Amino acid sequence: MMVCFTVVGCQTTTNKKTVIEIISYKQEAATYFQQVAKEFNASHGDIEIKISSPNDAVTVMKTRFIREDYPDILAIGGDATFSEFVDADVLADVSDFSGLKNIKKSYLTILDELEYVPTKGTYGVPYAANASGILYSKKIFKEHGYKVPKTWDELMSLCKQMQKDGVLPFYFGYKDTWTTLAPWNALAVSLASPTVYQQVNAGKTTFTKEYSETAEKFKELLKYGEKDVAAYGYNDACTAFAKGQSAMFTIGSYAIPQVLSSNPNMDIGSFVMPGNNDASKNNLNSGIDLMFSVTKACKNKKAAYIVLDYLLKEENLQKYINAQMSLPCRNGNFTLPKQFADMVPWINSGKMVDYPDHHYPATMGCDALLQSYLLSGNKKAFLTKWDKDWKRYNRDIIRKVEEYNKTHKS
Repeated sequence: MMVCFTVVGCQTTTNKKTVIEIISYKQEAATYFQQVAKEFNASHGDIEIKISSPNDAVTVMKTRFIREDYPDILAIGGDATFSEFVDADVLADVSDFSGLKNIKKSYLTILDELEYVPTKGTYGVPYAANASGILYSKKIFKEHGYKVPKTWDELMSLCKQMQKDGVLPFYFGYKDTWTTLAPWNALAVSLASPTVYQQVNAGKTTFTKEYSETAEKFKELLKYGEKDVAAYGYNDACTAFAKGQSAMFTIGSYAIPQVLSSNPNMDIGSFVMPGNNDASKNNLNSGIDLMFSVTKACKNKKAAYIVLDYLLKEENLQKYINAQMSLPCRNGNFTLPKQFADMVPWINSGKMVDYPDHHYPATMGCDALLQSYLLSGNKKAFLTKWDKDWKRYNRDIIRKVEEYNKTHKS
């Protein structure tokens, strides 16, 4: 009987595992995460990862918060959702996570800038990023002897030369309103302050003032795209670019897999949107596409950190980079997708600024405002409405900023 009890007791101890539940918003990466979880579970006898990538994952997360049924780790983007979760005080401070020392400073800065008001601590671990600028056909550039432009004037000269050569410079696909955000973001990161949102919320400036040049150049690009720009959507633009119907496509790296699905042999390059005539002032538009946040309700933070350490291993992150055409948020010896070659100087130097729309409230419908502006051409009316709508949809945040500034005057 004693032998029997001893055996049973050992089995109970052996089989008792700490389960770390992860909910991911990246459905397209579900296969990768299932494989990583399988490999982790096979090599860790005391911890088990359970990961899901449901439809409308953010809504699922919020619903579970209401029920106080918290997962251990959230896999989310570095956008307004993260800002809301920090503001709602549902995330744990992970400043004590040793893996943070390997994360690039530029992405940790992006996290800080996403907070509505300065909050002590670090509430996410950046994992992978994407970049937005201008995709281009290396074949067309080579055939015509075109060079990658470094300044705004060089870009405009290139577009005019392409038109003379009978080459369509851009395909936009603005029927899908969200596509308007890609060139807007890529221009704004070099033409407006990365803290413009906080400055406006604090009443120190207006978007009418800060976004004037961005709006002008955003509209200027329209001259060099397809006719009836609102008649074609994202899928149309991806297909047209893949077939060589335009030399360039103002979109992010996230579009590369879809373009390649139409033309697997296409030689695609990507360069930084040259918004300024001073090339040194041009920034790469790069944001956190995936990050991990530990919830305050996580009962075993130590186990959660072991999981994060495993996910951040160079070999695992490299697999993600290869599968998702992404950039690593941590330092290390990574092989980047060849399509990022022209952006490497910005990546290595950290001259990267977050996507402006990561700071825009979804309820404001900024993409629809941009599309309407392109069709009307009235810059003054567009910027006036932007300022008005910003105050309307950010009134609670603006109030919090005012209260914070009153108590933190220094």
